[in-house]
Amino acid sequence: MPVGTQGTVKAVSPRELHELRAEIILGNTYHLFVRPGLEVIRKLGGLHNFMGWDGPILTDSGGFQVFSLAKLRKITPEGVHFQNHLDGSPCFIGPETSMEIQQVLGSDIVMAFDECPSHPCRHEAAAKSLELTLGWERRCLDWWARQNGEAARPLLFGIVQGSSYPDLRAKSARELVAMGWDGYAVGGVSVGEPEREMMQAVEFAVPHLPEDRPRYAMGLGTPPQLVEMIARGIDLFDCVLPTRVARNGTAFTAGGTLNLKNACFTLDAGPIEEGCACYACAHFSRAYVRHLVKAEEILGLRLISLHNLHFYLNLMARVRGALAAGTFADFRREFVRGYRPHKAAT
Repeated sequence: MPVGTQGTVKAVSPRELHELRAEIILGNTYHLFVRPGLEVIRKLGGLHNFMGWDGPILTDSGGFQVFSLAKLRKITPEGVHFQNHLDGSPCFIGPETSMEIQQVLGSDIVMAFDECPSHPCRHEAAAKSLELTLGWERRCLDWWARQNGEAARPLLFGIVQGSSYPDLRAKSARELVAMGWDGYAVGGVSVGEPEREMMQAVEFAVPHLPEDRPRYAMGLGTPPQLVEMIARGIDLFDCVLPTRVARNGTAFTAGGTLNLKNACFTLDAGPIEEGCACYACAHFSRAYVRHLVKAEEILGLRLISLHNLHFYLNLMARVRGALAAGTFADFRREFVRGYRPHKAAT
């Protein structure tokens, strides 16, 4: 899922997202709550209408900001008191507030409100955090039941927490399944832990989640990480990397990343990646893209963003094809073996 934190996938239009065959995008509850604010989005017909996107939208709950804005917030049993990161004014998001915000946004998939423990985290602190999260998640479901019953509501996803502890991950997953969510996410990953611990968080949770419901790893990841998590039973991902690294001149390829600022691309007439069917590779050379990036022209970061999003979405399409053909094990082995995080210039 391409990430549209503030109602836009950075530097990419909704029409281009459709051309890239993006099926669903992600929005950020906290950031849209702070700016432009719920009244603006409500009066302009919800987030889909506001941003001109007619496909599905998943919104996170604001829970990650409990983690990322640690210096600006205070956690209570009722929810989280924030200092607005824009102007320092006070604001509050709790389970019910988060659900109301996402209802106003018109989200198609609504995430439960949770706390994401930092890394490292002692078992006692992680257990206390998990109990708080499970209580918040029950309140999220209760809010929707009071508002709408079972009719005309979006899909609701619970979030597995528990830090790096297998007993807590298993407990979280089992209790969420007993609550009966439409889908399940593995949260609290990619928060500074080693990659092996990230994979283990998924391994600890997935066996306890139903196979007939979607499973979502939040905030991940690099291309080989996605392939490895699919092998562990994950179905959905979101990640800011495709557009974030594009703004620094970095492109993804099947062999690894390329830093297109490098001088070796000054006279390179080839595309960003040979055989790629994206708009950037079909029309422009590495030399031209490098020139744009070095000259700080907006088109440069747009072209790399389009390429990177195409790469990620096409990778998922290739995985689906391999799964359908029964060749995923071979695909996984060859792709992960051939990918290097920082590819040497060729």
